Amino acid sequence: MLETTIAAIGPLDEAAMSTARQLQTRLTKPAGSLGLLEELSVRLAGLAGTCPPPLPSPAAVAIFAGDHGVHAQRVTPWPQEVTVQMVGNFLAGGAVVNAFARQAGATVTVVDVGVATPLSTPDDHPPTGDAPVAAPGGVRGHGRVAVPRLVDANVRRGTRDMTVTAALTRDEARSAVEVGIRIAGELIDGRAALLVTGDMGIANTTPAAALIAAFTGVDAAEATGRGTGVDDPTYQHKIEVVRAALLRHTPDPTDPLGVLAAVGGLEHAALTGLLLGAAARRVPVLLDGVIAVSAALAAAALAPDAVGAMIAGHRSAEPGATVALRQLGLTPLIDLGLRLGEGTGALLALPVVTGAVRVLHEVATFDSAGVAEK
Repeated sequence: MLETTIAAIGPLDEAAMSTARQLQTRLTKPAGSLGLLEELSVRLAGLAGTCPPPLPSPAAVAIFAGDHGVHAQRVTPWPQEVTVQMVGNFLAGGAVVNAFARQAGATVTVVDVGVATPLSTPDDHPPTGDAPVAAPGGVRGHGRVAVPRLVDANVRRGTRDMTVTAALTRDEARSAVEVGIRIAGELIDGRAALLVTGDMGIANTTPAAALIAAFTGVDAAEATGRGTGVDDPTYQHKIEVVRAALLRHTPDPTDPLGVLAAVGGLEHAALTGLLLGAAARRVPVLLDGVIAVSAALAAAALAPDAVGAMIAGHRSAEPGATVALRQLGLTPLIDLGLRLGEGTGALLALPVVTGAVRVLHEVATFDSAGVAEK
């Protein structure tokens, strides 16, 4: 599955991009006045192979959840049990990502790819219909939004401690990547026109930092952030944990599966697959925070043209996210100092993406509107 997916990923369509650039110059606005939105619309035309590209609706959020052996190194004060508890919160509709998804009219799919605690209500079938979702406190969501669903695709019950041994075997890393490819296909087959990356896993910013350092070559201190907001001693310890894991494994960035196996997480690997699967189907993906962009580095190492399907939703407050975005050549659409994860920042950027595409669909040209050009 992995090899055939990579083989299906191609470059952006230059003819469609040229048409989109020419159309932007004829629309009733000064050339370049929409800034980054103009180039985004051009890239999306190139991805779709047509101008204007399809509107990015409906959108689907895929939240991959997993636990981490490196949690034993006390890189976070949060107990590991919070991972499975938050999965329950997602399914009940009570998390921030649920509120933002309701606002955006996006579906939410939670994928157990590596949660340490077995979940009691797995359901790997799509919802049979849409239903109005009641938020906590009795506040109803906007419109009719599909009830969150859970997919049981557990590869193993959490990773191993990457400071002691490889976090995953190569086969486990591949299996997790292929989970992500499969989920991308299912969501796209279910009519999703844009995918949104989500993640959940206590301690998962530690492997994210290790992945970013491995793929970009920066020092552990530049790639590592405070995650859930750890104090100074824990932060310094976290940097040393990332550094120790990198020294132990010396991961080779030209071997992306090997890097994921050595210092990655199951949700990072699955997100890598989601990105590859979407790129193979020519469907855009909105990247969320540092977990998503660390996975994006792995996807880009496996298939450089996959970057054409990626949109940086926001700039995470985690420093490693900026390092990764610079390496990928992606400019974030919004910068609000967010560091929650779950898919929250990406969902807030969704109207920006929609606006960029809608301009090509709906704005009149100078000729059609009878407006004089300069």
